[in-house]
Amino acid sequence: VQLQASGGGLVQAGGSLRLSCAASGRPFSIYNGAWFRQAPGKEREFVATISSTGRSTDYEDSVKGRFTISRDNAKNTMSLQMNSLKPEDTAVYFCAAVMAFYGTTRAANYDYWGQGTQVTVSS
Repeated sequence: VQLQASGGGLVQAGGSLRLSCAASGRPFSIYNGAWFRQAPGKEREFVATISSTGRSTDYEDSVKGRFTISRDNAKNTMSLQMNSLKPEDTAVYFCAAVMAFYGTTRAANYDYWGQGTQVTVSS
């Protein structure tokens, strides 16, 4: 499967952005999905994950209550709604997918990656 992330941009603190991940090549419904982010000089970190059916989700503690991960398998898309953004959310955001299992927060466990989209939150 090929993944393409989009929707990043520049927003003021407290604002919102919606990231999208479009999948092609194979039905996205067979993959568990996730979003990761990587700030300059830092390792790639887990943000949120969603099961293949969309019934289960999990979030990194700092984004709980502010970010919502969702998917539309009929459209082969996954989204990340980001509200109440903070300057520390500034990073390149990547979508990822893995078929084997749900719930892993380790980037190394994901087989497929989108190219990343820049999110910049100004204070």
